[in-house]
Amino acid sequence: MSLHETLQHRRAIRYYDPEKPLDSTRVEECLRQATLAPTSSNMQLYRCYHITDPAIITALTPACLGQSTISTAKEVVVFAITPSRWRERVDYLFPRIVEDIHKHQPEEKWAKYEALQREYMTKVVPFLYSRGCKVWGWARHLVMNAIALFRPMMRRGTESDMKTVLHKSCALVAQTFMLAMSEAGYDTCPVEGFDARRARKALGLPSSIEPSLIVSCGIRDEKRPLGDRIRVPFESVYERIGK
Repeated sequence: MSLHETLQHRRAIRYYDPEKPLDSTRVEECLRQATLAPTSSNMQLYRCYHITDPAIITALTPACLGQSTISTAKEVVVFAITPSRWRERVDYLFPRIVEDIHKHQPEEKWAKYEALQREYMTKVVPFLYSRGCKVWGWARHLVMNAIALFRPMMRRGTESDMKTVLHKSCALVAQTFMLAMSEAGYDTCPVEGFDARRARKALGLPSSIEPSLIVSCGIRDEKRPLGDRIRVPFESVYERIGK
């Protein structure tokens, strides 16, 4: 499909055809493609739980308020944020960033770029992503707002603010997955209405994992007619600033 065709095909499907299975390997490949989505600071603090067991989907359905898009789904993907894994990401990313600098930059710039990345990965990232019973988050917030008095600076630094950053990044991954699924001829529906605590319990996930979005997967039931896409006028969501 072209991008236009993919966007036209993607719909939020509430009922899936019970007679049409999915190729789990193909769904996994769509998730692999979704990892190309951008995330804040390229930290990739998310995890995708690809559920193919009907019994687990059944157990998850009540946590999703009994929605038919989950109960009729052939497979489900739970996208979750993983705030506590930032140190692990730094340890993984930094040496590979240095290797990439050596691969793509002239040698005379290696020291400069390595120093910039070391400063960011070993000082800025810990400052932004470390946690401490919300007290550190508010202290960070105050520091950032004090700096902002003298130069441009991010102004929101509480733990809640940083979680919002992670959820936005995770949403980009989920959207990329849904577009990849449409390109493959499969259907999806993003679900935000769920009980996160019960969903975590149904999947046996630790408290450090926070579900962000649940995406049901299948092939639409053609017996259930789709209504028109109702969108507000483009002018109500668009404004050009400049010439």
